[in-house]
Amino acid sequence: MNQKAVLVFCLIFLTLSGTQGIPLSRTPRCTCIKISDRSINPRSLEKLEVIPASQSCPRVEIIATMKKNGEKRCLNPDSKTIKNLVKAISKERSKRSP
Repeated sequence: MNQKAVLVFCLIFLTLSGTQGIPLSRTPRCTCIKISDRSINPRSLEKLEVIPASQSCPRVEIIATMKKNGEKRCLNPDSKTIKNLVKAISKERSKRSP
């Protein structure tokens, strides 16, 4: 009976050790599929998210949520207009917090 327990333990150990380290997905998954170059009025923004590059997505993503209809738009992080928008909003936030 002791040999059966050792055999079962070894089989379970070998099975589990073979599955470790396998990535769930080999393709990058980014939130933004379509990127907009349109300018956005800062007053119409409800929320602006800046998602840094990571292992799951190799590029920076900027997602704007609009106040009026809750629409989410992916903005081009390389656009000069968008860079200025992000800078202005972060400057405004730093003024509000002590």
